[in-house]
Amino acid sequence: MAQITEAAHHEEEQNCTGIDNRKLLFWVFLSTDCLFFGALISTYMVYRGQSLIGPYPIDILDIPLTTISTFVLLCSSFAMVMALSATQKDDIKGIRIWLAATAIMGMVFIGFQIFEFWEFAHHGLLISTNLFGTTFFTLTGFHGAHVTLGIVWLWVLFILSFRGKVTSARALDVEICGLYWHFVDIVWIVIFTLIYLVGGFDAGPAITG
Repeated sequence: MAQITEAAHHEEEQNCTGIDNRKLLFWVFLSTDCLFFGALISTYMVYRGQSLIGPYPIDILDIPLTTISTFVLLCSSFAMVMALSATQKDDIKGIRIWLAATAIMGMVFIGFQIFEFWEFAHHGLLISTNLFGTTFFTLTGFHGAHVTLGIVWLWVLFILSFRGKVTSARALDVEICGLYWHFVDIVWIVIFTLIYLVGGFDAGPAITG
């Protein structure tokens, strides 16, 4: 009887596309968030090299250090995939290990970002210093906030696993969290490429006078 009720409830959550309503709504949310980050990235690119005073990207960006933090974040995506796989198999030990691993790697990434921000401030770059500082801190700061939210979400799921609320029957909860986590990872790849690999070699202002 319980299985019949659960199946009926599952059918009610489906729409004409065959996709769960919560997942569909979350895809809509991610689409709007994509536009948000697109606007921030576009703003950075428009004003890239337009700062009339330093420090400039080439003076301050630590590409090797950020490459390490990027690698850690990418590894966390693999851990998130493993967490979902464990959930679908009702592997409670695996669920806890991989959720914790994902969250910890996210915390390591945020630690790198905090250290980077502190180093920039030490070298005189603040959000109000120049156009580079304003666009850089706004873009990476919002991304860091998204990662932090994801970390909290992961730890909440980790705690719920001890209460028997993270099971294969509720794997969608972990899947949606995974969609969010993969999204912030993909956004960071774009940010890392444009700011550190492409824009990191701007030697100074494009316009002088």
